[in-house]
Amino acid sequence: MNVVITGAGNGIGLELVKVFAKKSTNDIFAIVRNEGHVEKLKSISPKVIPVVQDLSKNDFKNFKKTFTSVPHVDILINNAGTFVKKPFFEIDDEEWHHLFNVNFFAVVRMIRYLLPLMGQKHPSHIVNIGSIGGFQGSKKFPGLTAYSASKSALSGLTETLAEELKYQNIKINCLALGAVQTQMFERAFPNHSAATSPEEIALYIHDFAIEGHKFFNGKTLPVSTSTP
Repeated sequence: MNVVITGAGNGIGLELVKVFAKKSTNDIFAIVRNEGHVEKLKSISPKVIPVVQDLSKNDFKNFKKTFTSVPHVDILINNAGTFVKKPFFEIDDEEWHHLFNVNFFAVVRMIRYLLPLMGQKHPSHIVNIGSIGGFQGSKKFPGLTAYSASKSALSGLTETLAEELKYQNIKINCLALGAVQTQMFERAFPNHSAATSPEEIALYIHDFAIEGHKFFNGKTLPVSTSTP
């Protein structure tokens, strides 16, 4: 399978690369913003192809060159994300724009550019990594208004885009993750420990990416054992 994973430099993304690399028939395209992660990713397996791309910028020329010889993308996992933790009235327009650019519009761009390589004769599965903070009816936390709003938008995109893609042999779902012990979680909740590790959640996402499209499409599914 050809698997594309964004935010692959650390945390959940890096663990996903490791899990998929265990199967020798997988080619993993690991999207990273920082070129400093390239050698680390290459050392995992010869099947890992690092791709340096700043998803906050709408310049995908080098990205497109990487995929000119790729016949098909089986799985796309939109994992890259960022957050702002500030009271609502302290978040300026630039911060709102940057957060939505990374958490929402970068996903739009990834799907748009890879869509010609997906579906048709072979099924494809798009997995958007959302947040329980953006899941309707879940407990919300002060200071994470912008982050939660961007993840809510991602859920809406998932639900509506599924209708447009369902006849193209492409399924799309969103996993609304709860607390996972990542660097982002530690910055957002410095006095808490998450019950789930990046390694554990990566195994779950891996299995869902391979099998979940057989049971779900256009769904945002909460994956959370607790709140911080």
